Amino acid sequence: MTGRSGGQILVDQLKIHGTSHVFCVPGESYLAVLDALYDAEIKTIVCRQEGGASYMAEAAGKITGKPGIVMVTRGPGATNASCGVHVAAQDSTPLIMFVGQVARDMKEREAFQEIDYKAVFGSIAKWVVEIDRAERIPELVSRAFHVATQGRPGPVVIALPEDMLTDVVEAADALPFAPAVMKPGPDDMDALRRRLLSAKRPILLLGGSGWSEQGVSDIARFAENFELPVAVSFRRQMLFPADHPNFAGDLGIGPNPKLLQQVKESDLILLVGGRLSEMPSQSYTLLDIPGDGAKLVHIHPGAEELNKVYRAGLGILAAPHAFAASAADLPRPNSVNWAGAAERAHADYLAWSDPAKIRTAGEVQMSEIMAHLREVMPADTVYCNGAGNYATWVHRFWPFRSFASQLAPTSGTMGYGVPASVAAKALQPGREVIAFAGDGCFMMNGQEFATAIQYDLPIIVVVVDNGMYGTIRMHQEREYPGRVSATALRNPDFADLAIAYGGHGETVRETKDFAPALDRARRAGKPAIIHCLIDPEAITPARSLSEIREAARAK
Repeated sequence: MTGRSGGQILVDQLKIHGTSHVFCVPGESYLAVLDALYDAEIKTIVCRQEGGASYMAEAAGKITGKPGIVMVTRGPGATNASCGVHVAAQDSTPLIMFVGQVARDMKEREAFQEIDYKAVFGSIAKWVVEIDRAERIPELVSRAFHVATQGRPGPVVIALPEDMLTDVVEAADALPFAPAVMKPGPDDMDALRRRLLSAKRPILLLGGSGWSEQGVSDIARFAENFELPVAVSFRRQMLFPADHPNFAGDLGIGPNPKLLQQVKESDLILLVGGRLSEMPSQSYTLLDIPGDGAKLVHIHPGAEELNKVYRAGLGILAAPHAFAASAADLPRPNSVNWAGAAERAHADYLAWSDPAKIRTAGEVQMSEIMAHLREVMPADTVYCNGAGNYATWVHRFWPFRSFASQLAPTSGTMGYGVPASVAAKALQPGREVIAFAGDGCFMMNGQEFATAIQYDLPIIVVVVDNGMYGTIRMHQEREYPGRVSATALRNPDFADLAIAYGGHGETVRETKDFAPALDRARRAGKPAIIHCLIDPEAITPARSLSEIREAARAK
C-alpha cells in the first residue's frame, strides 16, 4: 500500500464497484474528490442544479440496477438534491449521494453551510453515515453499495468532511460489491403452486425494483405456463411487454375500469416485487387492511415490507428476478380453473389503450400524437416523464415492450423527466430517448437541457403546454369548481428556448404539425424540444375541464 488522499481512495472505490458515471454539481467542500476524478475512467457529468443531478443518478439506478452516484456540496447543495433521494426511497432505487461536509474541527458550530445529515436525511435514506477517518472509506463505501442494493433497494447518504478528503493515509481497497440475493425455497414454491391451482380468478401483479431483463423474461414464461393475466403497478410498465397476449394493463392512476374490476373480483393476487402502495391500490381500497390474507401472496425482497400493510396468506422473501427464475421452472399444469382469463384481459387492455377512440378539445390531439409515436418509434425507445396529467397519455397509449424503457417516478415528482432523459441517453446512447414534460414540470428542471447540449446527448423533449398546473387545476375544479387560484402559468416559447440553448426547437399548434416536427427533431442530431400547445380543456382522455367542473357543481 502507498499513501493516498481520502478523495483518491474514494474514487478508487467507485472504480472497483463498477461506477461508470457520476452526476454532480461541483462544490468547494469536495474538491479533493473532483481532483481524483480528473484521472479516473469515470464519466463525470456536470449538472446545472443539484435536483437535476440527483434525478439523473436515480434514473441511472433504475436503468442499471446498480447504485446511481450523485455528488453535491454541503448545505443548499444537499437540500437541493434531497428530492432525488426521496424519489429513490419511494421508488426503491439504489442510489448513493456523496455530500461535502465542513471540516471536522468546525463541526457543531453551525459553520458555513453546515448540516446534520443524519437528522436531515434519516427519514428518507436507508442509511446515513459521515466518514470521519479516511482509512475507513473502503469499508463504508462498500457497505453503502450493499445497503443500497440488498433487500428493498434504496438511497444512502455519505457525508465527507472536507479536511478528511485531503488526509493522506494507507488503506486497503475493498472487494467489488456483491449483494446477497434472497431466493425462494422449494417449500415456498410448492405452497405457491398449491394456492394458485386452487384459485378460480387469480391475477399476477408486478411492481417494485430489483428486476432484470432475464427476470422479466422468466416471469413472462411463468405467466404463459399458468395462463395468468398480468398487470403492472403504477409506472412499472416496463416489467411486462404490452404486446404479450397475457398483458392486462397497468394499475395506476385512472386505470382501465375493467382491469380494476378484475382485480377486485380476483380470489388470488400474486404481488411480485411491489408494495401495493397508495396509487396502485387506489388509495388502499383494493384489499382490506390488514386483512386475513386469503387472497394475497406477496413476494418481496425486504422482510420489513412483508405483512407491513397487508396480511399475506403466503409471504415469500425473495428478490423479484430470483423469484421469477424459480417460478419459470414450476411444472406447467394440465389445466387451470381460469382458462381464457388472460386472453379476455388482454382484449380489454387493447381496447382501452387504442388512441383512435379518443378525441379531446383543441387543435392538438394528444391521442393522435401517441398513435404516431407508436407507428414510428422503436420498441426500445426510453420514455421519461415527471408528474402531471400529460403523463396519462404516455402511460395509457404507449405500449412498453422493452426492459429499462420507462423512467418515471412512482413518487409523483415534478421536474424528473428532462434530467432522467439526460441520464438515459448518457448510459444508453444507442437508444432513442423521449422525455414528456408539462409546462410546469419542464420549468422545474428544464435547465438540464443545457447538460444534454454540453455532452451532445440528442434527447427529444415533448413539452405539453396548457398554460397551467393542470393536475392541480383539475383537482381544484373538482373540489372548488370555478374558483381558480394559483394554477395559471405564463410560459416562454419553449422552441425558441431550445434554440437559445443550442438545440433544435419545434412548435406544434395543430396535430398535423407533429409528425414532421418529430422527424426533423430525430434527424437534427442534437437535443430538441417539441413545444405542443394544448387546449386547457383537454385535461384527461376521458373528461374535459368543463365537464369536471359541471359535475362538481351538480353534486
